[in-house]
Amino acid sequence: MKHKVGFVGLGLIGGSIAKAIRQYYPDYEIIAFDKNREALALATQESIIHVAATNIDDNFRHCSYIFLCAPVVYNTAYLKQIKNFLQEDCILTDVGSVKTNIHKEVESLGIGKYFIGGHPMAGSEKTGFGNSKAMLIENAYYILTPAKEAPKEKVDRYEEFVKNLRAIPLILDYAQHDYVTGAISHLPHIIASSLVNFIKDNDTSTELMKNLAAGGFKDITRIASSSPTMWQHICLTNKENISEILGGYIESLKNFKQLIDTSNEQALYWNFDSSKNYRNAIPASSAGPIKKAYAVYCDIIDEAGGIAAIATILASNSLNIKNIGIVNNREFEEGVLRIEFYDEASSKRATTLLQKFRYIVYER
Repeated sequence: MKHKVGFVGLGLIGGSIAKAIRQYYPDYEIIAFDKNREALALATQESIIHVAATNIDDNFRHCSYIFLCAPVVYNTAYLKQIKNFLQEDCILTDVGSVKTNIHKEVESLGIGKYFIGGHPMAGSEKTGFGNSKAMLIENAYYILTPAKEAPKEKVDRYEEFVKNLRAIPLILDYAQHDYVTGAISHLPHIIASSLVNFIKDNDTSTELMKNLAAGGFKDITRIASSSPTMWQHICLTNKENISEILGGYIESLKNFKQLIDTSNEQALYWNFDSSKNYRNAIPASSAGPIKKAYAVYCDIIDEAGGIAAIATILASNSLNIKNIGIVNNREFEEGVLRIEFYDEASSKRATTLLQKFRYIVYER
């Protein structure tokens, strides 16, 4: 029997999962509905989907999997429409980073035997189908939150399906999921956004802070460029957990301020040392929501053609550069030139290659 997969929403995550399915399950039929007609047109043009649905209709009947990939608030609303097209062996899932609301709605509609919540812990500050790619979920944790009525056979089948898309499935209770992601995903976005706004509101008239912002500031605030609508919805749907976690974090900032005010040398050192050790213990291969940047830093002489020479060396050895540029503020950086790659293997190859050509290279 030919398998059919339905998508409600075809943005960055939905599009990336659809592309991964097209790559690893080329015989599967994919149908999609999205309010954004341009996304559907592009997906059809790229031969990712077979049917561009104008509504949630009979096209979604007889699906093996149905993915809800709209913003979290809308996913819950779409459940009532999808309910009419669920078959006995269908697995209904979502990709939202908040799970409690949709699980409660699933329970109230009596469709728990179909539902296995999903959260691929991957993403980008860029949005939309045009930025989607099959490798986005590769080696990323993909959390599964099965409804209590979901049969073990379906959970096992979906877990294997996720593995075959090259992601790493992890089964959690939905309430535990919302608390954990509130701390490691939602809180960092709030911190990044508030820090950017703080700098904006306190900058000099000539925007010195903005223009002198170093790599460290850009690294920890990069995620502030994510979709405002998505994060608005996340804060509203996971507000109890986020409020509790944010309250605890605010207290930790107050404690830090007190250590500075009282010049507590020992405690200040302990805080920085403790965070350094814990941060260094986080696996470099972890593909969580805050993506690792695969960058090398290289010393070059300020002369015409210096960057071009390095780019030529890398390109002639089939290394694709994601970004390259001079680091103007190196207060906390080593190396004049920053070269970012798409994966760890490329950054390691680049390091070896540039060292072979006598460049001084610093790998992060």
